[in-house]
Amino acid sequence: MTLKMICKRITIKGRVQGVYFRASAQDKAEELGVTGEVRNLADGNVEVIACGTVEQVQQLAGWCHVGPPRARVEQVILEDAPMKEYEGFRIVRR
Repeated sequence: MTLKMICKRITIKGRVQGVYFRASAQDKAEELGVTGEVRNLADGNVEVIACGTVEQVQQLAGWCHVGPPRARVEQVILEDAPMKEYEGFRIVRR
């Protein structure tokens, strides 16, 4: 039996920059076995591209609703993303 793999684009809105959101998201993704990337957006939001099993991606998306201790998450938007092979999970810096 093969597990269904998915990729989701997760946009996190609120006070999510300058609070170690990207580093914490990377730690959580690696803990869950999720591949992809995380970046700060120019509008102050954070974007995560998460690829893995449905359960892995759902767990990371659930974590994004809370984030690290200093974050104040106001909204999390989940959208389908094209399947892509990532090597691990990385922080994209501008």
